[in-house]
Amino acid sequence: MLYAAMKVSVGAGLKLAFRPWVEGREHVPATGPAILASNHLSFSDSFFLPAVLDRRVTFIAKAEYFTSPGIKGRLTAAFFRGVGQLPVDRSGGRGAGEAAVRSGIAVLERGELFGIYPEGTRSPDGRLYRGRPGGLARIALATGAPVLPVAMIDTEKIQPPGKVVPKLMRPGIRIGEPLDFTRYQGMEGDRFVLRSITDEVMYAIMKLSGQEYVDVYASTAKQTMAEQAAAAKAEAKAEAKAKAAREGGGGSRRPGGSGGRGGREKPPSAV
Repeated sequence: MLYAAMKVSVGAGLKLAFRPWVEGREHVPATGPAILASNHLSFSDSFFLPAVLDRRVTFIAKAEYFTSPGIKGRLTAAFFRGVGQLPVDRSGGRGAGEAAVRSGIAVLERGELFGIYPEGTRSPDGRLYRGRPGGLARIALATGAPVLPVAMIDTEKIQPPGKVVPKLMRPGIRIGEPLDFTRYQGMEGDRFVLRSITDEVMYAIMKLSGQEYVDVYASTAKQTMAEQAAAAKAEAKAEAKAKAAREGGGGSRRPGGSGGRGGREKPPSAV
């Protein structure tokens, strides 16, 4: 009931304001379970994709969105539940991954659509990063549900980091033909199979999105970028401090002075 209300209010508002274009909507089954595996460019991806589909789509989201205190926290939690988000505590390492897998399986066993981002986090620079082999592949093998590759286009340009007011522009969504991995069922414990499935999905997303592919995890890239930024900041701070010290040291004497007293020294008197 709440999802339907949010679909009308939020979904209709997004479509009216941004007019997203869609290709491949016919690939989404009218009934039955399916996995929507998408690239992840923006916080808004989880809103635009459900907005353009008739069926409910459930994503997983950070548990912090559901546990913040106060009125604002309760409103935030209600909003995320209303738009089809499931809380998953991601702080527990492997346990967090297991919780995400169980949540995805439960959604698909109800015959619904489950949305997942194989990269595991948003792209830090608009490129497509290596998919994580655990969640997507295991959910697909456990349920036998088809995997639909999805490409979000230009959503990162609507509200870049640091921008409060979103830019009114048309994002795009491309949905590819379903991928069938039932040939691998019963091989959930084979890490090479999990990697093969994930790479096949990521390749399909890359073909749809036209993104440059980077064969490292997005989380690793983010950490490297953060470390480089911190190092550059520290270096700039050190250079500024050294410059200030040089200028301060050079300006402590008065021109022509000796011992800081100023004035020219008198020549010795002739004898």
